Amino acid sequence: MIVELVTFRAPPGADRDAILAGARATVPHWRANPDLVRKHYLLSDDGSECAGLYVWPSRAAAQAAHDAAWCAGVEQRTGSAPVIRYFELQMLLDNEAGIVTEWSKTGEKTVRNTLDAAASTS
Repeated sequence: MIVELVTFRAPPGADRDAILAGARATVPHWRANPDLVRKHYLLSDDGSECAGLYVWPSRAAAQAAHDAAWCAGVEQRTGSAPVIRYFELQMLLDNEAGIVTEWSKTGEKTVRNTLDAAASTS
């Protein structure tokens, strides 16, 4: 699994409500992408920078979604090109669901409840 962090300047003059409205407008597009596992919409404390934190099955899927045309659209709307970084997702702790999920280098997924995880590290 791959985590992709995409950061870009907030559109000039946009406040939190306008940025949220713009983000809402993208939901149908991202819901229609069968490769996207999860997306988090982020806004800096001062409202000057936006980010998307995406979870993908592969870097190729991430790059296909954020191609040159997509990057050009961000630059047109915000005045700056997005900055894209990739990370291997090794482990995810989900306290709300009470589980820990790990991915091997080959993509094999192991899920266990957090009580098992706590017991194994004690």
